[in-house]
Amino acid sequence: MPTATSNEILPSAFYDRPALEVAHDLLGMRLVRLLGNNRLAGIIYEVEAYQGEEDLACHARVGKTARNAVMYGRPGLAYVYFTYGMHWCLNAVTGPGEIPSAVLIRGILPVEGLDIIAARRSGQPKSHWTDGPAKICAALGIDGQQNGADLCSTKDGLWVERGNPPPPETIQHGARIGIASVPEPWRSLPWRLWFTLPDQ
Repeated sequence: MPTATSNEILPSAFYDRPALEVAHDLLGMRLVRLLGNNRLAGIIYEVEAYQGEEDLACHARVGKTARNAVMYGRPGLAYVYFTYGMHWCLNAVTGPGEIPSAVLIRGILPVEGLDIIAARRSGQPKSHWTDGPAKICAALGIDGQQNGADLCSTKDGLWVERGNPPPPETIQHGARIGIASVPEPWRSLPWRLWFTLPDQ
């Protein structure tokens, strides 16, 4: 199986911290997907943090279920869930095991495997290939089979490599998206982080 070339894969210890800290540090890192012998990758530029059962916007607010069980696993696993009956979304599990928290990968800039990504996102302009969590999964061929994948190894064909963090002054914060029915203060917490890409 092809490996991660010379780029350093982020270890489990990177994820063994509160979700908001990990979210901040995931910006600028490289999400990599291996499809067959083809390496697809993109620079992470937008994320959201979800922290524990007390976070009423988090899937773990209802306690441990079959759907969210991976969130209770060790840091560095992929939590991939199905939503709206049609979309998959990718998260990185954070914090110590049994404290359910994760970072949703909301936006990446494709930098490798562009022909394959273009074909998988046929009919969509390049600027919208991967500018949303479901679009990322569609572009990179991520679905429920990757739920529980080890993001700290190449063995499951999905991992995150160290990249170039954006300058701190370019990072922006805002409320998480799609949680209008969640009560305050959770609805307005600035736990969505992003930075503006040079060509945007």
